[in-house]
Amino acid sequence: MIQSRLNRASQQKEKRRLALTLIGTVVLLVLLVKFGIPALINFSLFLSSAKSSSTSQTTKQDAFLTAPILNPIASATNSASFDVSGVAGAKQLVKLYINDNYIDSMTSKDDGSFSFKGVSLSQGQNVVKAKVEKDSKSSDFSPAWTIVYKNSAPSLSILQPADGQSFSGSQNVSITVAGKTDPDVKVTVNDFWAITDNNGNYSYSLHLQNGGNQIKVVATDGAGNKTEKNISVSYSQ
Repeated sequence: MIQSRLNRASQQKEKRRLALTLIGTVVLLVLLVKFGIPALINFSLFLSSAKSSSTSQTTKQDAFLTAPILNPIASATNSASFDVSGVAGAKQLVKLYINDNYIDSMTSKDDGSFSFKGVSLSQGQNVVKAKVEKDSKSSDFSPAWTIVYKNSAPSLSILQPADGQSFSGSQNVSITVAGKTDPDVKVTVNDFWAITDNNGNYSYSLHLQNGGNQIKVVATDGAGNKTEKNISVSYSQ
């Protein structure tokens, strides 16, 4: 009798445990349907959108070519040729232009560097720029550099003193060496800088030594061309 009662109590306890387990499972399913699945769907949509955005950005980057950058060059030269170097994307076709005329092309290295050797210049102003091409696409032109090619020496005259002129007087006598050259030309008198104006007029105050005095005047333009003239004067106390 007692054993029968214990069995019935155990069965009832087991039924309650099964009922609670079933209720808990149903609640979990409801929560998963209400919250878990929409969240999962939203996360899936986010990943898909991010992948699409990344693909779109990559495609946009592939469609745009960055212009190359040329290394700085001298503003003037007296050489008929010079080298042009710079950097672009790796393995891109770099095309060089001077005064809007196509000059040459080459493929950049793995690090993007390139160098055109012995590029010919025209007398006067030369505007240098480049662009790159890849897969039938072309970049904008690089920022341009301007180089002036000039191989003729500047003009130079010594207006005073006259060659062979004699001076006399007290000690510490100074004379003015003056003349004219081309605009934007530097002048030295006995290796010291003279004062020049925008029209090419120059002057320098030179202290004379007793006896003969050699005067060397040199005019140098921005391209490195030079003109030199020498005169002599004498001084006696």
